[in-house]
Amino acid sequence: MTPIDSLTDIELFDLLKADDCDAFAEIYNRYKFILHNHAYKKTGNREEAKDLVQDLFSNLWTKRAIINLHSTLSGYLYTSLKNDILNLFAHQQVKGKYIVSMEAFSRTGTVLTDHLIRERQFSELIENEILALPAKMRKVFELSRKSHLNHKEIAAQLDISEKTVDRQISNALKILRTKLGLLGFLIFLIKY
Repeated sequence: MTPIDSLTDIELFDLLKADDCDAFAEIYNRYKFILHNHAYKKTGNREEAKDLVQDLFSNLWTKRAIINLHSTLSGYLYTSLKNDILNLFAHQQVKGKYIVSMEAFSRTGTVLTDHLIRERQFSELIENEILALPAKMRKVFELSRKSHLNHKEIAAQLDISEKTVDRQISNALKILRTKLGLLGFLIFLIKY
């Protein structure tokens, strides 16, 4: 039998799709440092780079059965990492705009009762829409947004697959986006 470290990426990927842990470990060992260095160069933050690479490999293992390579394994990994980095930057940009708007608001020094009432009413609207979700979807969604559990922890707690958790959260967000409208949904995302 050929040693695992001398197999090609395609051979390793085929073994990975067949649930071979050794193939996954070899892919991880081949690419972890170069992907981490690439992520670090783009983000400038070692911890963010480490998290991005960890999430990438976690998704590779989780989605191994449904991944279809249209190029090389290295191309797939780099493209996935690039998309994750772009998502991180987009999230940071939204977060930055929110912080700037909150700082500007705090400088005005006035808090009107009307705003507080509207905020309370909007919070109640959001809660009512969450309560209107189907029971299982609501449970998964609340564990994610209110208990701040990740998909793996939710799946373990509810004894369901991570894919089901992912789908339930995605469906809940679609429903809320439809019910709350775009502006309400953006406010919801910032709040939760």
